[in-house]
Amino acid sequence: MIQSEAVSLTRELVRIESTNPGTGESKIGEFILNYLKNTGAETKTYEVREGRFNVYGRLPGRLSHPALVFICHMDTVIAGEGWNREPFSGELENECIWGRGSCDMKSGLACALAAFRETAEKMKKGSNDFWQLSNSLVFIGTVDEEGDMEGAEAVLSREWVSKEDWILDMEPTSGNIQMAHKGRTWFELEIKGLTAHASMPEKGADAIAGAAFMIAEIRKRIEACKSHPELGKSTVTFGQISGGYSPYVVSDKCKVTVDMRLVPPMNTKKAEELVCSAIETGEQMVPGVKGSYKITGDRPWVETHWESKLLEMLRKSVKEVTGAEAKVTAFPGYTDTAVIAGKLGNFNCMSYGPGNLEQAHKPNEYVNTTDIERCQEVFMKLVENMLTEKRVV
Repeated sequence: MIQSEAVSLTRELVRIESTNPGTGESKIGEFILNYLKNTGAETKTYEVREGRFNVYGRLPGRLSHPALVFICHMDTVIAGEGWNREPFSGELENECIWGRGSCDMKSGLACALAAFRETAEKMKKGSNDFWQLSNSLVFIGTVDEEGDMEGAEAVLSREWVSKEDWILDMEPTSGNIQMAHKGRTWFELEIKGLTAHASMPEKGADAIAGAAFMIAEIRKRIEACKSHPELGKSTVTFGQISGGYSPYVVSDKCKVTVDMRLVPPMNTKKAEELVCSAIETGEQMVPGVKGSYKITGDRPWVETHWESKLLEMLRKSVKEVTGAEAKVTAFPGYTDTAVIAGKLGNFNCMSYGPGNLEQAHKPNEYVNTTDIERCQEVFMKLVENMLTEKRVV
């Protein structure tokens, strides 16, 4: 059976380990850079951290902007434990490709690259299939999406994309188009107390007890926030807590990490006010403790913009390929396109790619090959619908 280019390329990419933390993206970045160069595209790189660089390729159109931008992260999470298969084999069995990153998101990366190369080949042909691009087609491979998203931040700082561009990432979306994202705001609380003998706690100030009141107050207030019709409820998670130095001594310090996923109208400013109020509550309930905080992450929420041209054309392309309307839903996590949408106010940023997000980051990760073939075809149809003008030869 002949495999489509995107299927074959997915297997090849899975075999190139690019874990984060771990091996990093240098090897896969070199592979992608050479792939883009072989299409005849204009290429460049930008080193975000030592040995870790974003990759850029461009097929020029008559207009530079707005460009259609395919943006894909090159890193994966670590393999972890619990596998029954080799995590980096790219094994093909039962119409599925198995391995770390197969779903998130090397299959989407492969679809974008395959569509990019097919477009380049059509532009070179001296026949009635010879295409001229009305607008540029751009591919960007980013580092560190599975970390602090420094790659997406660098894309913005280097001005590789603009507010006017049409920007699509290839995260696994189960056949849906996903634009809306909850915001992601992170805090680190630091609570200071006073040590004392555990038999005389009134002589000290229990930092951990103060933190407990603060946690309870934050949780109560987040649960009382308004729900959003598309994004649902704001949530909060306390991922890490540390404090004290002995089981028999009143704790003199405590640190707590706070992960808030916020929906309109809740935002970072309001969350900051909420945290300040919770700290005051903890200080009142445990006299002598003092709390402080710092914001360690601030990603705004993104709503669906139904007026988006990219959304209109992507829905059209999906229907032409599959015969069915694509559902438009919210993305449960945070993506490179969400970073760009939030920072630039770009209403043409969204996700559509092969696989199911429930398979991501798990042992025995896999993606179905029919999903890959569908997405490669959709991306080519999108290029044709948005960018191409067939020349008469």
